[in-house]
Amino acid sequence: MPKINKVAHVVFAVADVEKSKAFYQDVLGMELISDRPDQGPSAFLSFGSQHHDVALFEAPAGAKRGELGLIHAALQLDGDTDELKKMVAHLEAHGVKVSSPVTHGITNSVYFADPDGHTLEIYSEAFPTREEGLTYMRTQEGYGITDPITL
Repeated sequence: MPKINKVAHVVFAVADVEKSKAFYQDVLGMELISDRPDQGPSAFLSFGSQHHDVALFEAPAGAKRGELGLIHAALQLDGDTDELKKMVAHLEAHGVKVSSPVTHGITNSVYFADPDGHTLEIYSEAFPTREEGLTYMRTQEGYGITDPITL
C-alpha cells in the first residue's frame, strides 16, 4: 500500500479572503503563490517548501461556522522552544491572542485563531529525531499528555 508521509495542505472556507490573506502573509509569513479573486474568490499560500500549504476559499455570504469540521491545523516550527517563544512574541505583536504553551510529549505547542476562528497550532518538536518521536507515539496509551510549559 502506498504511504502518506505528511499533511500536505489545509483548505479553509473564510468570510473574507482579503482579510485572511493579510493574516497568513503578515502574521505567519506565508508567500501568496496564486491569487484568484475571480475564482471563488480564492488564494493559495506557501511557507516556501511546497507549491501550497494553505488554500483559502470565500464562503457564501451568511455562512456560519458549524459544529462539525476542522478541529485545527498544525504548523511545524523550524527550531526548538526558543523559536516557539519568539513566534509567540511575534503573534502577540500582531494582536493575536495565543494560548498558554503546552507540551503534548511529542510537541511543544501554542494555539490561536485566524480571522475566521479556525484554530491553528504552531509547535516545535520535542524529540531531536523523527525516529524518537515515532517511538514515543507508538508507546502511548490513549491521547497522551497536555501539560503546561514555560517558554
